[in-house]
This record gives sequence, structure tokens and C-alpha cells, in this order.
Amino acid sequence: MQNVSISSFYHFIEIQNVEDIRDALLDFCVNSNLLGTILVSNEGFNGTITGEKLDILKAFSFLEDRLELNLSISNKARWNVTKSPPFRRMRVKIKKEIVALGREDLRPFSKAGKSIEPKDWNELIKNPEVTIIDTRNKYEIDIGSFPNAINPGTDSFREFPSFVDELNEIDKKKPVAMFCTGGIRCEKAAAYMLEMGYEDVSQLNGGILNYLENIETEESLWEGECFVFDDRVAVDSELKDGNYIQCHACRNPLSINETESEMYTEGVSCPKCINKISNEKIEGLRERQKQIDLAKKRGEDHIGKVMK
Repeated sequence: MQNVSISSFYHFIEIQNVEDIRDALLDFCVNSNLLGTILVSNEGFNGTITGEKLDILKAFSFLEDRLELNLSISNKARWNVTKSPPFRRMRVKIKKEIVALGREDLRPFSKAGKSIEPKDWNELIKNPEVTIIDTRNKYEIDIGSFPNAINPGTDSFREFPSFVDELNEIDKKKPVAMFCTGGIRCEKAAAYMLEMGYEDVSQLNGGILNYLENIETEESLWEGECFVFDDRVAVDSELKDGNYIQCHACRNPLSINETESEMYTEGVSCPKCINKISNEKIEGLRERQKQIDLAKKRGEDHIGKVMK
């Protein structure tokens, strides 16, 4: 099977006519045979789509024209290839925030941290004066991170402000370096920390994926795999498909050893959630997995392709 391109992209920009943009963008992507998810809000757009690279570039040009952007989305986007599409449908959804911090009023394009390129990241985080913060959730951090990075212990990005509010041991005048998967969370997190009085805040431009794309393996300080929000679940240090699958019940990444546990049932439960989910939910997940298996036998996709 021929490899397909996959691209992750975002941009913080004031958007007023979000419904018009949503409808036009969905139609364009569907007609271009693209799959994936794009979020649109008053603060910008954020998405990951897959398909032929030329079709993805055309979608970027379409969005640039509609929003009258004076930039190239493709230059900032993260690119990869995969053996099969990691999405089953095309969705363009309107959200209050393109990354949910719980602060719709916070605009990173008005107050931003310093953007650090991957080539300069190693030197920065080797500095003992720098506090390194992984802005991702704990289930993502469990499978990989940079050494000495603080784990906020969050289950969702909405909990990050509470983590910052309780971060009393850090001198607000000392440098802080933050990172996330693709750059969007640490960009908004940096804006929040600046608002809270931290004076020297930096973020990894393009996130972990940009770092792995540009830094040779022998020079990389990254440890483990990087969680991604599609059917690949994780990628390794060379951006190849990783060694994890995802539990459909709790959404946690699972190692090969965890899938061999007696507590793991495909599509239903895993060792991390089997004692936390109700019997009613388990039965619902069993029925869902049954329908997926039947669809596979018929050579069909269980989930449709178009969704607003």
C-alpha cells in the first residue's frame, strides 16, 4: 500500500465568521478526499489531516485565502508519512478554544513566550538554572519526555492553570522552558505563565514532533516515544509508528506487555481502567467492539467519513 501524508498544523488568529469557515473548509476537505480533524474557534485553528500531500497543500492554500493570512501554513506545519490513514472520517468542529485551557480570553498572539528552535533546545534544557515543564497530560508523559522535565500530573490541559497557581517553588525571575506535542499547548501555556508574572518563558517551536524531525537521533535528548492523537497512538524518535495501542475505554496508551494482561480486552478494558469503569460501560464497549469486528469482516469502516 502506498504511504499517505499526514500533517499537523495550527495558528492563533482572530476569526469572526467561524461557522462560514467551518462549512467551507469541511466541503473543501471532503471534496479533496482528506481525512482528519480540524478545530476552528475565535482564537484560530488547529488540526491534523491526512491524504495526498498535494491535496493537503491545496487545503492550506484555501484556508490562507479565506482568512487572508500573510503566512504559509505548510511552513509551520509538521509533516510525516504513514502506511495507512490514521483517521476514519473528516471533521471540522467549532470550539470555544482550539486548545482547551479554560481561558477563552487569553490570546497568545498578544502575549507570547520566546520561541526556541529545535537546534537550540538541547543547550537551553541543559542549563541547570532552567526549569523544564512538560505541558502535556500524565498519560502522554508516561511513555516519553525530556530528562528532568516537571510532570504537572494533569488529566487534561484545563488543569494546567491550577498546576501553575500551586507552583510556588520556582523563582518567577528565572528561566522556564516548556514543550508539548506540536507546539500549541506550550504556546498558550507560555502566555498564561507570563500573565501570572513569570518573566522569562520559552517554548519549543513546533513541539516534540518538530524536534524529532530536525534533530539527529544520536544528538536527541528525547527519551521514549511521543503520544499522538490519532490511530498511530505514538511515534518513536524517528517519527515511525510506535509500539503502543490505545485503550478505547480510558484512552490510555498501552504497551505490548499490558495488552498481554488478563485484564486487557480489546476495545473494552485494560489494566489501567478495569477497576474504574462501570459494568454498564463495559457492556456498551463490548457491543461497540462487536460491531467493529463485524464491519471488518464485511470489509467496511465502522465509522462514517464526514462530520461537523
